[in-house]
Parts: sequence; C-alpha cells; structure tokens
Amino acid sequence: MQLKCIAIDDEPLALEIMQRHIAEFTALKLMHVFEDAISAAEYLKQHPVDLLFIDIDMPDITGIDLVRSLTDRPMVIFTTAYKKFAYEGFELEALDYLLKPITIERFSAAVNKAVDYVKYRQSERSDADESIYVHSEYRMIKINIKEIEYIESMQDYIKIYLCGVEKPVLTLLPMKSALEKLPAGQFARIHRSYIVARKHVRSIHNRKVQLKSIELPVGNNYTDFIKSWSK
Repeated sequence: MQLKCIAIDDEPLALEIMQRHIAEFTALKLMHVFEDAISAAEYLKQHPVDLLFIDIDMPDITGIDLVRSLTDRPMVIFTTAYKKFAYEGFELEALDYLLKPITIERFSAAVNKAVDYVKYRQSERSDADESIYVHSEYRMIKINIKEIEYIESMQDYIKIYLCGVEKPVLTLLPMKSALEKLPAGQFARIHRSYIVARKHVRSIHNRKVQLKSIELPVGNNYTDFIKSWSK
C-alpha cells in the first residue's frame, strides 16, 4: 500500500524537513510540495490524494481554512509550531497534529496511524473487528474493542472507559453513532447516558447493572436489556 500525499508549508526549511521525513517511508508517495495553500488547493481540484501534511499558520489562507474548503477531504495531518490551533484541528477530525520541530519518531507514529486507518476503512465491518477509531486529544486514536467496559454520555461528548485504565477517552460523538461503531450484539445501551459491554456485565439486580469497576442504572426505556441478558 502506498498513500499519495502532498506537503504544504510556507517555510522552505520546514518543507525540506518534511520531504526528508516522507522519503523515509515506502508507504508514502510524495506527489508535490507547496509553499502556499492557494496553489495546493488548485492542485487538489485535479489531483486527489490520500493524505495531506499541512501547516496551519500560513499568510494567504490558513491550513484550517484550506481543509474546510475541501469537498472530498483526504486524511489530514496538521503541522504547526503553535498549540493554540489544536482545537480547530480536532473539529476537522485531523488524523494527527504534529508540533514543530517534528522528530522522525513522532512523524513515524503519525504515518503508521494513517496506514492503519486506511486498512480499517477498507476492511468490512464484522463482529470480529478488534478496534475502532475516534478523535481524542486533537488526534485520531485506536481503541481495542475488547478493552471497552462502558461508555458514558456527556451531552455532545462521550467518555469511553477501558478496563484497567483510570482515565477515560473523551471524544466528540453522539451515543447513537458510538453504538453504530461497535460490533452488533457485543454492546447494549442500558440508559440514555450509558452503553455497556455485555461480556463485562457481572450481574443485574433491581435494575442495576454491576460491571467490574462500577454499578450503573438501567433506564425506563431500556429494560429489555435485562431480559435479553438473562437469556
């Protein structure tokens, strides 16, 4: 697999470093480099690519604005010297967010994430799938489905609680969409605020679901779960 990519940065030195990094990976095929976003936008109208490496803070139009303008949006890895742009990158579902100076180790992690994500998108979803991808902390992360204990709704966000991990994964995702990402039959919604992994349910008593780490209520509209779990 080779991912067609372009690199965009108004700083010649930063662009040169990016070219050297890209050349280290056979999974990447560099199609073109640009020192301004407008030229890159014109190129993308005629030459679709798989992946953009794009600086955010540029003088003509920002990398954020360029990505927003794309109808057929490829995977995006933002590069910048400023953390203040991280939230905008998160909103645009960037695959990753690299802070300059970019080390080859950090760049390698981003490339591997792109390759894994392409494989994930190309494979057919089934109950045997082992991972899902969500955006968290300004980048896309991979979560092992077997490690999910339960999911909690926080208005527009959800918290994904993993077995043996104290800090949950926070991501901007509706509960309905979260459930659709998960293998059918392995997870169930038991409350407007909770989804649980069936295999981690230890017992149910008085409309309370006991998991390994917590006890959760069963909502009035989700009592069918109790019947289905006991069968």
